[in-house]
Amino acid sequence: MNYIGIDLGATRIKIGLLEEYKLIDTQILPAKSLDGLGAHLDIIDTAIGQMLSTHSISSLAGVAMAFPGLVNPLTGAVLSTNKKYDDASELRLKEYYQKKWSCPFSIDNDARMAAVGEWKLGAGKGCDDLVMVTFGTGIGTSVILQGQLLRGKHFQAGCLGGHFIVNYDGKRCTCGNIGCAEAEASTWSLTSLVRSHENFYQSSLSDTDPVNFSNLFMAAKEGDCVAKDIKDHCIKIWAASVISYIHAYDPEQIILGGGILNSADDIIPVIREMVEKQAWTPWGNVVIKAGQLGDYAGVFGAVYCLMNKI
Repeated sequence: MNYIGIDLGATRIKIGLLEEYKLIDTQILPAKSLDGLGAHLDIIDTAIGQMLSTHSISSLAGVAMAFPGLVNPLTGAVLSTNKKYDDASELRLKEYYQKKWSCPFSIDNDARMAAVGEWKLGAGKGCDDLVMVTFGTGIGTSVILQGQLLRGKHFQAGCLGGHFIVNYDGKRCTCGNIGCAEAEASTWSLTSLVRSHENFYQSSLSDTDPVNFSNLFMAAKEGDCVAKDIKDHCIKIWAASVISYIHAYDPEQIILGGGILNSADDIIPVIREMVEKQAWTPWGNVVIKAGQLGDYAGVFGAVYCLMNKI
């Protein structure tokens, strides 16, 4: 049986065609999430149709979506968004996809779906207590607690780790809070963070717009002092966040994913060192590792949840 998984990012939409748990084709589409989801449905459908035609597939067993917001997976309704696809709560996505592709449809939070993908098919296989942290445009988290996917009464439990406060006197976040991890160290806040450095105009990054973590880490390796300061700041924020997740959820593993993990060799050792020194875990050390499924963790997880009715 064949399934489609759709992972909606702020700037990219990742679509995967799976035969059971085998990824047989992919497409990545540019996205303008501020334009809403409705504006993207036709291009998503066209991409799905092209993949099915390429593989001579006449029908689908299901379509599963990973969405960057709060979702009620029982009803298929988007409950709340945060400056990404803000029209989604007005769309009847379940009805739309069931009618369009004549198959079951499911939807859940994107960070949750990435966690399920890594838990069942990736770096977290065999572990039933873990936290997945996804570094994308923002910071997403999800929790597997004693073999159960944590959702909570209002479907926001475990998935708002990017909005844990790490600096009560810090920057305003897009969610309205002050000093969230996202506001202090994420892709969407990075350019502002760099430009506010007192030595910004002496930095090679002053000619870079927008700043992303790829060029930040490259500039740091080349000796740019501003880039090194910001890099160290961000890694410490991420480590502080990880320590909070450990204290909150008691995991055995922390799995890190997202594009920022292209610099895993610079990031993970520092986080491990800070966690070992500062986390209160008298039972032992939490394993901290990179995910295995890369950009398609959310696609795998969404399809797994649909297939297994999680």
